[in-house]
Amino acid sequence: MSSRPIPGLLPSPITPKSLAVSLRLSEPCWDSDGQTLGWMEGRSDRGVLVVQRLDEASPRDLTADFSVRAFVGYGGGDFTLSHGHAFFVGQHDQRIYRQPLRGGPAEPITPAFGAASTPVASPDGRWVAYVHNYDDIDAIAVVASDGSAWPVRIGEGRDFYMQPCWHPTGDRLAWIEWDHPNMPWDGAELRLAQLELPEDGAPRLAGSEILAGSNDVAVFQPVFSPDGRYLYYISDETGWGHIYRHDFKDGSVQQLTAGDVEYATPAWQQGMRTISVDGNGTLYAVRSEANFHTLISIDAGGAVTDLRDLHVGVTSLGAPAASPADAMLTVVGSSGTQPPRILLFDLEAEGFRTAILRRATGETVPIEQLAEAQAFSWKSFDGEEAHGILFLPPGERREKDAAPPVVVIVHGGPTSAATAAWNPQAQFFATRGYAVLLVNYRGSTGYGREYMQKLRSNWGIYDVKDSEYGVRALADRGLADDSKAVIFGGSAGGFTVLQSLVELPHFYKAGISLFGVSNMFTLAADTHKFESRYLDSLLGPLPDAAAVYRQRSPIFHADQIVDPVAVFQGDIDRVVPREQSDSIVASLRARNVPHEYHVYEGEGHGWRKTETIEAFYSAVDRFLRQHLIFA
Repeated sequence: MSSRPIPGLLPSPITPKSLAVSLRLSEPCWDSDGQTLGWMEGRSDRGVLVVQRLDEASPRDLTADFSVRAFVGYGGGDFTLSHGHAFFVGQHDQRIYRQPLRGGPAEPITPAFGAASTPVASPDGRWVAYVHNYDDIDAIAVVASDGSAWPVRIGEGRDFYMQPCWHPTGDRLAWIEWDHPNMPWDGAELRLAQLELPEDGAPRLAGSEILAGSNDVAVFQPVFSPDGRYLYYISDETGWGHIYRHDFKDGSVQQLTAGDVEYATPAWQQGMRTISVDGNGTLYAVRSEANFHTLISIDAGGAVTDLRDLHVGVTSLGAPAASPADAMLTVVGSSGTQPPRILLFDLEAEGFRTAILRRATGETVPIEQLAEAQAFSWKSFDGEEAHGILFLPPGERREKDAAPPVVVIVHGGPTSAATAAWNPQAQFFATRGYAVLLVNYRGSTGYGREYMQKLRSNWGIYDVKDSEYGVRALADRGLADDSKAVIFGGSAGGFTVLQSLVELPHFYKAGISLFGVSNMFTLAADTHKFESRYLDSLLGPLPDAAAVYRQRSPIFHADQIVDPVAVFQGDIDRVVPREQSDSIVASLRARNVPHEYHVYEGEGHGWRKTETIEAFYSAVDRFLRQHLIFA
């Protein structure tokens, strides 16, 4: 009897339990004196604000009695630190709370209506600006930092707002705004507001102007220099997201970066950032080249310095936060083989100094047992190039002279991208002997505006075909067995799974759909405000594009799905409501197509609970054993 290892059945150090207990690290932030850092930790279904002083040896939980999580849009922008206090959004009532960093109770400073996000304190600490949503009406609001006055609206009348920031003098606010049917990466504007600051009473809007962006140009994340002379932001007016600097002294605008690289990222959440300025006026930025990240700095004279030697081995960098007092920078860093960490770079220390403040996991798996992330490109059905990130089974798990089965993972969005970051799904499969291709089909980000826009009117075509031809390219190069291919994806990626099974029966051995879209008509009618006009560009506006909606809705062609499918759904998902999965499963059940359906209580658009994550990965492993390995 042969003892040859079977791909898909190899023992893996990446267990469902280990993935379930990993922390989600995000949003590092400095207090205004540069002595205390804070960041968010997702622990199961709770969000915990953690703080650490530089003169203390270890961090501590600040919000033991609260779960911190903002709910405007997809969330994000959960907290800020300023003047010895934390200002955070309580998950259960969406109020902004103020809590002393040195200790003491949290007190609400906003009333309990609507939802708040992205609190940011004024330079003098008297006011907190934030994004507010109530009855699907968004605004920029300002409230007294001690909660002594009712909030006032400073910016209103546009459909969406994000990324408010204060000028150092405290008499100006900048933010990003845009309207339907645009998404923020389609076109948005940078507004600068002048404020009146009465001795008693809240700030009032004295006037405002648009400084950058348009209906066809996307702008992202305004940041003021500490002396107030400059306003930095990112614009894709050249076709790539580059950094610009508005000089208030003479009104000039200078483009500071160039090349086929990206400095922005699609603004799916509030509070996202890719640039930050330290107390000395040096700007730090995350540069993305084919979705592999490096750090750069830009000094006050506009000189750009490559800082990749600062983070050797780290290929994904998120949410840079520079100290307001010193030349120090913190980021969330990871790579294909390194789980996320909160990293602190001391740029004034001799030869630089890096400290690890927090790790998302115990990092107990040796790096040689993990799969490396590598860029991969191929020609699609029409001769155009598509891109992705490839993980091959690590050395001893790769069977010699035999191509492994392949799992194609399709990202959500669909305007998003897989990056060279720690990817627990990829490691889960690759360490069991699968090749894993993360498909950045045409329409994904990180490759310029033109590549991103290719999905317009082509959703359900390019994502499906680019995934198919990625598998073919792997097989042609001897890297995977295309007769043992599985397609996997969530949300928009789940739609691509279902549509691929409709369009390509028997090409994939099985499909795994997480909260996938099956009916474009009901999605347009039922989804949340942020995406309620998204389909106008992806498929076309209704009613004119009704035929396209029907053609690209898997539910109307579900009789063509014959391959095994595992469907996973959260029962309180407000982005892709449960009915989308219920309807496709009803068709599978009626026709006796092999399938599984798992509905997780208390879960929304993605899994947060420890028990859900463990159950999910266990179910996926069992499903593939039955329908791929032993089929």
